[in-house]
Amino acid sequence: MLETKGVSSGYKELHILFDIDFIAEKNKITAIVGPNGSGKSTLLKTIFGFTTIYEGRVLFEGQEITHLPPHEKTKLGIAYLPQTDNVFTDLTVRENLVIAGYILDESEFRDRLELALNVFPELKGKMDRKAGMLSGGERQFLGIASALIRRAKLLMLDEPTAMLSPKFASQVFERVVSLRDDLKLTIILVEQNVLKALEIADNALMLIGGKVAFFGGAKELLEHEKFERFVVGYTL
Repeated sequence: MLETKGVSSGYKELHILFDIDFIAEKNKITAIVGPNGSGKSTLLKTIFGFTTIYEGRVLFEGQEITHLPPHEKTKLGIAYLPQTDNVFTDLTVRENLVIAGYILDESEFRDRLELALNVFPELKGKMDRKAGMLSGGERQFLGIASALIRRAKLLMLDEPTAMLSPKFASQVFERVVSLRDDLKLTIILVEQNVLKALEIADNALMLIGGKVAFFGGAKELLEHEKFERFVVGYTL
């Protein structure tokens, strides 16, 4: 579904990622884990077009998208949900969802809205509430629901459970699994809860110091003899 080949990127002169080879398989969850500052969020931003790419290529469904602007990547079916500012807080839930479907005709919008609300029924009774009045978990639900309306094929989630209660965090993980199993979405998940992320993921990428320390099966990483050293930030 998505592949990076030898990607090095950062923010203008600040070099963060170095020679990243990475594949997100279709209809699977790939967890990106690593210590703070290892470049996890930067990789998502690089894929979506928010960083400077110095070298390498980004491919989506075999098409090169390295230097496409974010709005063009959205049209291809790539959705990126940052940890914060992923909804319009001054607008209602309904208005957020309508904006997400602005390019759809009325019939398709109704179908996509029904799908999104079936996945996130918690939003049904809050359609006229300002998004800024939702709980953190409900905002995550709204952000993902908006991506579903936009016909996302690839969903990139950056720390979706950060600052959530254990109850909402558990619900977010459950929905991520259902998006893969029921809707056949491809998901890239950056997550602070390493053990839970690897538990639900099919594959895993471990970044340390902006470089690939591990790429393979999620369970393989969990069972790796150096897993604990990886997690606390040591290198190979």
